[in-house]
Amino acid sequence: ATDSRRDAGFSIFYMGINLGSFIAPLLTGLLARDHNWHLGFGIGGLGMLVALLIFRVLAVPQLQTFNELRQENDNWNKPVVQNKNAPKIAFSFLLSVAVVIVLTLFDVIHINPVEVATYLTVGIGIGIIAYFAYLLLFLNLEQHDKFKIIICFVLLAASALFWSAFEQKPTTFTLFAQDYTNRMFFGFEIPTVWFESINALFIIIFAPVAAWLWARLGKSNKDPSYISKFIIALLFAAGGFLVMSFASRFAIAGGLVSPFWLVGTLFLLTIGELCLSPIGLSTMTKLAPDVIRGQIMGLWFTGTALGNLIAGLIGGHVSADNINHLPNLFMRCVLALVVGAIVLFLLKKPINRLMNKSTSKVQPELETI
Repeated sequence: ATDSRRDAGFSIFYMGINLGSFIAPLLTGLLARDHNWHLGFGIGGLGMLVALLIFRVLAVPQLQTFNELRQENDNWNKPVVQNKNAPKIAFSFLLSVAVVIVLTLFDVIHINPVEVATYLTVGIGIGIIAYFAYLLLFLNLEQHDKFKIIICFVLLAASALFWSAFEQKPTTFTLFAQDYTNRMFFGFEIPTVWFESINALFIIIFAPVAAWLWARLGKSNKDPSYISKFIIALLFAAGGFLVMSFASRFAIAGGLVSPFWLVGTLFLLTIGELCLSPIGLSTMTKLAPDVIRGQIMGLWFTGTALGNLIAGLIGGHVSADNINHLPNLFMRCVLALVVGAIVLFLLKKPINRLMNKSTSKVQPELETI
């Protein structure tokens, strides 16, 4: 598939993912408000179990049939490299986690969540850099594959920055909705968690529009490059936090503010998300060499995890008792996102220059990353 069709396809795929993201907060919010959070989390676990069963019973046979019709090898669910120790490693990891959980529940050990998040953030950041260095220096990749790896690293770093801001949504934004937003609607108090569904609703509405737009621009050879789309994403996110900066100033001055401040912010963040997340998935699947495609996808989601951890650390400084620092917090996010966009813009030409120096094996479609 062409770049534009690939991006369009991943936008539709991303819309499907968010169908569940739209429904889940609505159910969880009602159950948590009328009963308790245990039931809310239980429904989430049940939903994941149902999804797993649907995939195994319905999706797997369909994928096998698809491969048969295309006369392709049925290797989509087989590892590229066999590792006989993988089950032992996975079991040891899960057992270690279970032991830590049990010891924590019985107060044998005490865990400071902030310290854990801080160490994880540093550890994951160092781990990502070290692993990319390993791929470049010790894996004996072809020169053109090394250039692809460099591009993947740049996009992953931009993604981590985006998510570190975007994932203020379930922390800072939720607290803002809870304590500083007028949630009454014709006598009904909107559960705070319902604001989590707004982002997914916007994705469901606008993902088809994004898919159509990328395909349409691709036909006329005007489809923006991947880095350009990431720059757009960071700038839209910066716009969203600029809106929240104004909203927090109004909250300081006059109490509860309209929910449309949050809705407008979430709209801008969603547009940014559609320019980054499905595009990033599309890019990783295309750039990653076959032998390490699974590892590159894992690194991509590790970058997302890094952004979530940073967002949690930032959100931990927000409290209902002190709103005065929120405008500065949001403006720092704006500044970080704008600086990230500028850095990406400055890196466009060097990356294209690197790609032009690659061997003749480089695919032409990579020349305008």
